[in-house]
Amino acid sequence: MLRCKSLLSQTINKKRKKNKSKNKNKNSNTRVSKKQNYEEEEDCEEGFNLKTSAAPSHTHGVQPLGNLYINPGSINSRNTGLGNLQTLTDELVLDILGLLGGTHLGVLATVSKSFYVFTNHEPLWRNLVLENLNAGFLYNGSWKSTFVAACYPSFDVSSVGVSGLRVSDFYSDYLFQSWLCANLEMKPEWLQRDNIIRRKGISVEDFVLNFEEPNKPVLLEGCLDNWVALQNWDRDYLLRLCGDVQFAVGPVDMKLQEYFRYSDQVREERPLYLFDPKFAEKVPKLGSEYEVPAYFREDLFGVLGNERPDYRWIIMGPAGSGSSFHIDPNSTSAWNAVIRGSKKWILFPPDVVPPGVHPSPDGAEVACPVSIIEWFMNFYGATKNWEKKPIECICKAGEVIFVPNGWWHLVINLEESIAITQNFVSRRNLLNVLDFLKRPNANALVSGTRDRVNLHDKFKNAIETSFPGTIDQLVQKAEEKKAQQKQSFWDSVTDSKVGAFKFSF
Repeated sequence: MLRCKSLLSQTINKKRKKNKSKNKNKNSNTRVSKKQNYEEEEDCEEGFNLKTSAAPSHTHGVQPLGNLYINPGSINSRNTGLGNLQTLTDELVLDILGLLGGTHLGVLATVSKSFYVFTNHEPLWRNLVLENLNAGFLYNGSWKSTFVAACYPSFDVSSVGVSGLRVSDFYSDYLFQSWLCANLEMKPEWLQRDNIIRRKGISVEDFVLNFEEPNKPVLLEGCLDNWVALQNWDRDYLLRLCGDVQFAVGPVDMKLQEYFRYSDQVREERPLYLFDPKFAEKVPKLGSEYEVPAYFREDLFGVLGNERPDYRWIIMGPAGSGSSFHIDPNSTSAWNAVIRGSKKWILFPPDVVPPGVHPSPDGAEVACPVSIIEWFMNFYGATKNWEKKPIECICKAGEVIFVPNGWWHLVINLEESIAITQNFVSRRNLLNVLDFLKRPNANALVSGTRDRVNLHDKFKNAIETSFPGTIDQLVQKAEEKKAQQKQSFWDSVTDSKVGAFKFSF
């Protein structure tokens, strides 16, 4: 059942108030208040609010399963319409439907109202578009309309519509939560915590000593003041500059004009994110209009020249887009500079796996909630009581965040945003990177390059050629530091006066 206690409580409250407010919307049992009712919901500690442009209820009238239990006598039309297939979970039904093409989905939609709802699930059509049409499409208000318009040009897509048939008494947590995550406002308490260290105008030496060497995040202010990008990069400028250049957007390539058309219309759980590692090669002027802040200019992967892994990206996306929990590739550190908009960051240290995140034993795969909003809904609250709380902040235009190697992090755009990010290797994390690149399953772990298996040897040889003795010096320094830490530990637990241990930790 949908893991949102507040949604059920809102429905119950609305039921109680029904006699007092006869003109309430008949769909109030969707258990979600509209943004204009925010003041009414402020007293509800766990209240949720929809975006102002959101539909008041699920497109096809789907309700969360909990509503079935407060509507005596209701029968779940989800089950009656599926017949013998009702024993399958919603996820399994959709997995099966995902094997079908557009024509078969259209035919199956006529079988019953239940199949109509399932076959109109937008992610099914999104997958069809992205897998079959590549860049040959223009987003047309919905993924189904986009598919039909591209594959059947003579068909009147206006008849497809986004509202369609409404089905009464259809209860499904899975389908409802997908809609809810696409239309939910970020709750104020999700944005309040800001416990990152902020610095402005510190020296490179201070940064290395206090943040890079101890592997601690920091938000830096004033680093981008001289960037041309900070002044120029808005939609109009980028459209003029980039013209017909195609950028990487998820699994497809799109022109900026096409992407902005999509981002202006879309309302979905996981908006496509423009994340292009070759932007400076495609449009050299973009690469010339920003410069690496002084704190991050030592980048030892540069010794590989054109064979270095992908390391810099331009990032664009609408509100709600972002990256779910991950660790940056190849054990590198990173910096992320916001040029337009703002981003909410949540970071966990390397030894703390975020709640709801399940990495595989070899680290090659990570299972986590489908969407970022889903993680906030179901797991964020648990972190309030953790001894090791996450580092959080909102990074605004003109600010840069340092993400140390090995840290888990999640990022969500709070508004339409443009950013530049780069991953780098310095002397402080060189040994970590070399260890990572020589892992037995490097072929599955290493990213951003075609030659994953040989990258370690190439990189190590290039470092030894360009900076002779550096690796040996770093190894010796690391061993000395480890020995000092070990000595310090025994000093702290041994009581020299009595010749015994003292437990003060």
